[in-house]
Amino acid sequence: MAAEFQHGKVYLIGAGPGDPGLMTLKGRDLIEQADCLVYDALASPAMLGWLKPGCEKIYVGKRSGNHALPQKGINELLVECARKYPCTVRLKGGDPYVFGRGGEEALFLNEAGVPFEIVPGVTSAIAGPAYAGIPVTHRDCCSQFTVFTGHEGAHKAESSLDISGIAAAQGTKVMLMGMSRLRETMQALVQAGQGDDTPAAAIQWATTGRQKCVTATVGTLADAVEQAGIASPAVVVLGDVVNLASCLDWRSRLPLSGQRVVVTRTREQASDLVSQLAALGADVMELPTIRIADPTDKRDFAEAVVDAPHYDWLIFSSPNGVKRFFQAFFAVYEDIREIGGARIAAVGPGTAAELKKIGLMVDVMPARAVAEELVAEFDRRGDEFGGVANVTMLWVHGEQARRVIYDELMKRQAIVDECLAYSTVPETEDATGAQARLREEGADIITFTSSSTVRHFMAMNLPLPENCRIASIGPVTTATLAEYGLKPDVEAAAHTIPSLVEAIVSMQK
Repeated sequence: MAAEFQHGKVYLIGAGPGDPGLMTLKGRDLIEQADCLVYDALASPAMLGWLKPGCEKIYVGKRSGNHALPQKGINELLVECARKYPCTVRLKGGDPYVFGRGGEEALFLNEAGVPFEIVPGVTSAIAGPAYAGIPVTHRDCCSQFTVFTGHEGAHKAESSLDISGIAAAQGTKVMLMGMSRLRETMQALVQAGQGDDTPAAAIQWATTGRQKCVTATVGTLADAVEQAGIASPAVVVLGDVVNLASCLDWRSRLPLSGQRVVVTRTREQASDLVSQLAALGADVMELPTIRIADPTDKRDFAEAVVDAPHYDWLIFSSPNGVKRFFQAFFAVYEDIREIGGARIAAVGPGTAAELKKIGLMVDVMPARAVAEELVAEFDRRGDEFGGVANVTMLWVHGEQARRVIYDELMKRQAIVDECLAYSTVPETEDATGAQARLREEGADIITFTSSSTVRHFMAMNLPLPENCRIASIGPVTTATLAEYGLKPDVEAAAHTIPSLVEAIVSMQK
């Protein structure tokens, strides 16, 4: 008999300052393995998309005195999770040991006999200023820096902050978690000897697309922050290095800086579009309207995959079809060569790229990624392949696909069978809270990458924000928008993700 499960291991992982790209490789690997995730408010919602299916998610965030669970409760929860799950990930904003109370949690786990491991994270004390063009050290300005928390309150008798020592310290000073008492802290520092004309900056939502920064002096920072509407979470920097922001602020120069862009693709497909937009400075809101599910008739799908090697042509309409088809194919066949001598057709470059991942090149692909153009390409190149009459073809697609390929090729006397590889269904989970953000904050641009994303977005009855511009991936999606009385402000020229991103950038010029 196997030994009774006693407890698993808890990993205290630093989520970094906000940009999910700053998560360590080890941290991401562990998140992907997690059986249970206990996470804070400052952990990027995008990281929830890395979890495996079935992972339990427990939110324990703290914001402005509003605690989902007191610290004592979090400590006890981690022990409970360790007794229930082999791998529990405690995801904390920034670094677990930099004002993150990770030390308290580790001590509690140690006393309870629970194995744990610390995975450091990039602290916002360094990354926040860097993303605003402020290096915390520079040999022309300073060779040391001090990090302190303003959370305790500078004038509290029980405060452990050495205000006089901080004011007297040389070099850069970085304050975390002190926005609620910013004015009092700045005044206390000045009274302790800090020069009120010392350059100062406050950076809200540092390293994310929501980043906002103001520069001033120690004496005027509180007023500048109020005027700009900056609040928590924010990093405050004091010192001559702040003056370098005018030269080194690289993020605000990105073409989509300040633009809030909504991505409506499935969570599995969104990463490419999200990463490209984020790299250009956009504040990306992942709002998946659909998800890819198994086909209604799994048996028919399986039989079509088994019979695939007997066809003259395999036609793929989408990357999802390729993924689902070959997941099933390799469950039956061990070697890609068992696909036989079939020629391959793909509707667009995204589908062709997915086929290339498994070593298959396409024989036919239209210049424009629409079904009508694929049929036209067969017409143009018919003699090259001996025509399509009496040729057997297996068309791999989703259940909601338009019938153009089937109907038109059948008219040309091809023998077309269908392989329904997946179904597109409404996304019912809003793990990132994007729906609430859209209602409360609005958006500058909303992207649609298929007719399904349009229809399911409209079915959500979410408001289309005033002055929000629409970006469409191609003519079929544009036609679906027209059904709802909507006209896109821009349409991708090549009907691909890179082309859609180019179109969005062009709107900023």
